[in-house]
Amino acid sequence: MRLLFPPISLFTLIDFLGVFVAAVGGALEAAKNEHFDYDVIGVTGLAIVSALGGGITRDLILQDGPPLAFSDVRYLLDALLGAVLVILLVWGHAERKPGKKAQFTLVVIDAASIGLFAVAGATRAVHVGLSFLPALILGIVTAVGGGSLRDVLSGRTPKVFLKGAPYAIAAASAAAVFLTTWHFGAEQTTATTLGGLTGFAVRALALRYGWRTRSVRVGA
Repeated sequence: MRLLFPPISLFTLIDFLGVFVAAVGGALEAAKNEHFDYDVIGVTGLAIVSALGGGITRDLILQDGPPLAFSDVRYLLDALLGAVLVILLVWGHAERKPGKKAQFTLVVIDAASIGLFAVAGATRAVHVGLSFLPALILGIVTAVGGGSLRDVLSGRTPKVFLKGAPYAIAAASAAAVFLTTWHFGAEQTTATTLGGLTGFAVRALALRYGWRTRSVRVGA
């Protein structure tokens, strides 16, 4: 008999956490957009894309069955929960402008999602037999894919391709630390924790100290 909700493994837990924080971050990005007034469908849709886009892209590349977001309804419920939470909070504070506390929360969510998704993507790649470099790349794809799709749907060039915040570098750092420590015999829990914290730290430090990538442009 097939279980409606399979047991939660460490990979699934990390993936669920990543989906939730990415959904919250995507919904907040849509809600504070100064160029477009998104309604509940727009905010929910962009939250779901942010949360699940990277993982779906990863799973389509791996071709190891249907994307997890479609084969396990908990992923969709997780993303919807993050979107609904933001919508209710925004409606409850409609008269107020986002304060420093809200901005800090968005920064923490953004940094956390990078580390969680990078580790989850690299883990999934290793589980299907890929080596270090392909697993590293899929960790990055998982971390930045959803945000890139959200940017495209919002009519913008994906931030990951522009000079500025080092999204992909933070994701690569997280995936590299996870893969390296796991390769040299660390427990998966330890490797996952170190990888996730690395991605979070790199992204958080970049935001704190204003680290930005430079443009590569002829004549610049």
